[in-house]
Amino acid sequence: MIRLFIALEIPDYVKDILFEMRRTICDDEINYRWEPKEKIHVTLKFIGDIKEELLSDIKINLLFLESFNKIKCEINKFGFFFRDGVPRILWSSLKLDSSVDDIVDSLNKELIKYAIEKEKRKFKPHLTLLRIKKYPGSDFLNSFNDFSFEPIKSEADKIVLYRSELHKSGSKYFEIKTYNLN
Repeated sequence: MIRLFIALEIPDYVKDILFEMRRTICDDEINYRWEPKEKIHVTLKFIGDIKEELLSDIKINLLFLESFNKIKCEINKFGFFFRDGVPRILWSSLKLDSSVDDIVDSLNKELIKYAIEKEKRKFKPHLTLLRIKKYPGSDFLNSFNDFSFEPIKSEADKIVLYRSELHKSGSKYFEIKTYNLN
């Protein structure tokens, strides 16, 4: 079995801007498990564990992604996802043009033939920047919630099929196939 997901890649220069802002707000590399630059992406579809013999068919089946145009992106704030009232994820917002909804719907329809279920939750595009293990304090939360900046606008031009391996130190991602957008 292999564990797969499909992600929209954000341009590196946008990641660089986000990382610089993050360092401006909180330059603590020791006490927080920041996501590395290479793991910053927008998950379009989490596939999960599948039989490895399905991989070549899935790669071919996903070629339809190359018929889509580049996706306009805008980042304009930071926020937190909470579980049981405790912040667990620091994210940056991501507004995408409406074509991403068509991509997500198409992925769900195409992958159902491999017994990959349609996602039940509403698609909420975001970039995960930090996974929080213990409460960081209200100053930390407020510093990100109160930080404002000019929107960062860009275009995403590729979607990637990734293999994910879980390790004690965290997950590792391996690019399997890239689909270039028009």
